[in-house]
Parts: sequence; C-alpha cells; structure tokens
Amino acid sequence: MSDFATLRTHAERLASTPVSTLLQQEPARAQSLTLRAGPLYANFARQRYDAAALDALFALAGRMDLAGAMRRLLDGETVNATEGRAALHTALRGDASAAPVARECAALAREARTRMAALIDALAASDVTDIVSVGIGGSDLGPRLVADALALPGARFRVHFLSNVDGNAAQRVLAGLDPRRTAAILISKTFSTQETLLNGRIVRDWLGDDSRVYGVSANVERAAAFGIDAGRILPMWDWVGGRYSLWSTVGFPVALAIGMDRFEELLAGAAAMDGHAATAAPRDNLAVWHALTALWNRNALGLATQAVLPYDERLKLLPNYLQQLVMESLGKSARLDGAALEVDTVPVWWGGPGTDTQHSFFQALHQGTQVVPADFIGVVRSEDGHAENHRALLANLLAQTEALANGQASDDPHRAYAGNRPSTMILLDALTPHSLGALVALYEHSVYLQSVAWGINAFDQFGVELGKQLASRLLPALEGKGEADDPVTRVLLAEISSRG
Repeated sequence: MSDFATLRTHAERLASTPVSTLLQQEPARAQSLTLRAGPLYANFARQRYDAAALDALFALAGRMDLAGAMRRLLDGETVNATEGRAALHTALRGDASAAPVARECAALAREARTRMAALIDALAASDVTDIVSVGIGGSDLGPRLVADALALPGARFRVHFLSNVDGNAAQRVLAGLDPRRTAAILISKTFSTQETLLNGRIVRDWLGDDSRVYGVSANVERAAAFGIDAGRILPMWDWVGGRYSLWSTVGFPVALAIGMDRFEELLAGAAAMDGHAATAAPRDNLAVWHALTALWNRNALGLATQAVLPYDERLKLLPNYLQQLVMESLGKSARLDGAALEVDTVPVWWGGPGTDTQHSFFQALHQGTQVVPADFIGVVRSEDGHAENHRALLANLLAQTEALANGQASDDPHRAYAGNRPSTMILLDALTPHSLGALVALYEHSVYLQSVAWGINAFDQFGVELGKQLASRLLPALEGKGEADDPVTRVLLAEISSRG
C-alpha cells in the first residue's frame, strides 16, 4: 500500500469521529499536540487525526527523509532540479550550514547588506521623504507584507508599493507625492519584467531625472542601460528565487520602512527558524508538523482549499503573500522525474484578517457544504494601547476555532452547525521583526517539505510563463499591427478596438 493510500485508510477509519470526540478520547490531546519554536506556539489539537494517524504521518516523514531534505536545502545542494541550481535563501539570513557554498553565499549577502545600509544612510541624509518601490510578485509581496506589518509611526521614510501594470495603480501611488522629495527602487531579478519596466518608466519620467532611481537586480547591465548608476544597483543572485527573496536586497524598501536594525532582527528570526527546522527531531519540529498536517488535509481528507486567517490587522497582507509562496511553489502536476503525479498537490489558499472576515465569508466556513481547514494566527501581546479591543479580538479568535471544531446541534437545520472543521492555531508572543521572520520562514520550510513528500520542485514556476509569452505576442495586435491566432481572442480584440 502506498504512503498516501495508508493515510486515506486512516482518514476512512476516522470519518465518523469528530474532533470533539477525539478530544474526549485523548484527554491530553489539547496539550500534547502543541509545539513551541522561539516566539511561535502552535496547537494542532483540532486537526482530524488521532495518535495512530499521526504515527503514520511521521512514519511517512521518516521514509521520505524530510530531515535529510532540510539538510540538503541548507547545505546548498541542487534542490531546484529542473533549473539545475540550489535554493539558498536561508544563507541570506544566517549561517545555518557549514557547507562551503552556503558560507560563501552568506558572505555575499552580508556584503550586499553593508552596501544597502550605506545607501540608506545616504538617503537619510538627503531631502527624500518618500520611497516608491516598483516590483511585482516576489519582488513586491514580501516587502509589502513586512513593511506594512512592522511600520512604525514617525518613520524616517514613507514607503509606497507599485506592482500592477494598470496605469491607475501608478496614478494612485504617485498622487500627493512630491517628485523632488521622492526616490524610486526598481526591483527585478532579470530586469526584463514587463510590469516593472513599464511602471519604472512612469516613475522615472515623473521624477524628472535618474539621480534618485535605485535598482535591485541580478542583471546589472540591463539596469544600467535603463539609466541607473551602478553605485545605486544592489545585487541579486540566481540561487534565490523571487518568492524567497525578501531576505535579500529585495528587502531594501523594508529596511527603509522599518530601519536597518529591525531588518536585521527580521533575518535573525528567520535564521532561528532555520536552525529549529534543521535540528529539531521530527515530532518536535514545527515545520515538519505543519507540512504533515497539510499533507493530511489534502491527501487523506481530500480537502481542496486552505484558509489563513490572521487575527491582527498588521498581518492583513499575509494571505496574499502566502498565496504566492504556497501556490506558485506547489502548483505542479509533474514529479521531478517528469512522471504525472497520482495524488493532488496544492489546495487553493485564500483568507483575510479577522474580525472583518467573520462578517464576510465565515458563514461558508461554518455552514457551507465544503470543509475548509484553516490556519488561525493570533498575537498574544499588543502594544496599541487599546486593551479592551485586544481582548475582544482574542475572544473572537478563540471563539471561531472552538465553534468550527465543536459546532452546535439544533432541531432547526438552519441553525445547526456541523462542526468538525479542522484548524491549527499559531500564536505569536508579540508581533516583532523577530517573530514575523520566524513565521514566514516556518511557512517556507513547510512548503519545501510538502514538495519533497510529493516529489515535485518547489523552486521553479514555469506555469507563469505561457500567459506572459502570449501577452507579448498580443501587444502588436492591440496596436493594430497584427492579428491573434485564437478565434475567441480575435473577437475580443475586435470588441476592444470598436470601443477604444
């Protein structure tokens, strides 16, 4: 019997045993299915597995050598097999490995951060008050999340993000800014990303000159050809994928928004999680637990979506960030050897911040026909000065997970709650650069370990290329200089042309 078939057998055995019953059958469960890693606490007691199913999950982790896989990642082995390279984003934030290649990459990252700090000091000594960060995907989502989550009142710089190629986005970002007191950062690994270059030209023209335009790229030549002085270009490397690049010089706008010292604390938090994921035994390893839980919900229970629900307004962008991290990494249907997968991979990730989402889609979570597992994320201590609000926030966080798990019977079917909706609770002691770094790194490692279990590559993203190629071919047709091959596209082009 295959590993995933074994999991499904356990799921069938437990099909009529709700979470509330599991808690009665295993009185210690509420405490025993918990882990702490630094500032993060996780409680898995409301997941729909019992001790025997957990044994099967950890046996799977052993057979698939998830511990060895973590070591290979950190040591800079070729884990990105389809592109023939390492994925050494962990080297950007610390020395989790003694392997020579990892040490070399960590040294390069430190040197780049020294240059980045010097640029920040120079900007701080200037009249610049606002920064426009231009990027998309991994060059935007991570920095945007962290800058928003960790922003402090009265910061030296106000940082604004521009990603969408829609000209309305540029218009809105630039409205109200003074070009004489604004600088721009163009972030693109290849410096050929269409959206970034188009928006970059808008911002450069609006600034009026190139003296306050900075670049972050692995292609210094293209950045220089765009008009950016080499002294204002920070490096990227091919051993760091876009959605894992927050920790690199892609974090330049983050360091401007929160300060270089706090950016270093963010890296330290992620590095601490690297050390935990690399050294903790599987049953004490938060990254392994999280990954195995995801496999259980997807492949044993067959659940097709996953919600992430941060109960802290500062983490409102976390679901957007995780959509790319998880779905771009795990949205694959071919194994590393090219064979078709025989099991489902990534579910659809979605979510939003509580308590707002309780008044939008939680109805479906409680009484809809599809079961949606959820990660609830809370922050124990808040420094906002509104203690009553924070207690209400935590009360709602606890109430929602309890209601989803336990449900409520009623003679009126419209007022009945089925319960048995699985969730994981993750609590941060406080929202700090260190704890946020640890949280993001946890999800990175969980994603990677899931990819190992499925035998897929978490570090390529060929699926995003086809649409980009077609868009490039259709641009001439929109200019009246060509015609589309696809018949439906031709009709749509004609409609656009008639109304343009």
